[in-house]
Amino acid sequence: MARYTDDRAFTDCIHKNIAIPQIYNSIGWQKVNLEQEFAEQIDIYKGIDYVFRDENGELKTVQERFRESKYQNYSDFTIRYRRDENPHAARRESEYYKMKAGYFTYGITNCLKSNLAQCTDFIKYAVIDLKKVYEKIDQGLIVIRDNKENKCKIVDNKIICPIKHNHDGSSSFFPIEIPFLVRLWGDEIIISQKGFL
Repeated sequence: MARYTDDRAFTDCIHKNIAIPQIYNSIGWQKVNLEQEFAEQIDIYKGIDYVFRDENGELKTVQERFRESKYQNYSDFTIRYRRDENPHAARRESEYYKMKAGYFTYGITNCLKSNLAQCTDFIKYAVIDLKKVYEKIDQGLIVIRDNKENKCKIVDNKIICPIKHNHDGSSSFFPIEIPFLVRLWGDEIIISQKGFL
């Protein structure tokens, strides 16, 4: 339980103090205040952490993930895939299957979770259009494959993404290289970014 509490405190702090002013304000997205029970429901069942309204009044649903500075050498973002060891069959499919958020905000901070007071900036961040990522997956242009590889590759103008397993066996995930998305599809998928290119 302590790990979840630490992760939540880290994410909440980064969202409020860094992501709102540095990411969302800069792209003209204003946070929509939701009733708490509704917010919890869309988080649990649809993988939506926050809802924003853009300058045209259009709603933007967002999933967020923030990582510590020790991950700064990575140029991918990750989506949780499966939890095959979960004793509850209904909980084995992870965020890849349930996520209905339209956008994914992924950031690497300039601090460690153990030192939140030093968190002042992002080393890297990207706002990714998830609808377009899922379209590319459906079109076979992004391929998720349990191929024992460590990183994504571009093969025949497709991104081949490996399924990775967490060391503790709790779950699996797949990375997608942000520079590969830009190389193949330009600015079509990345709404805003810093440090990934």
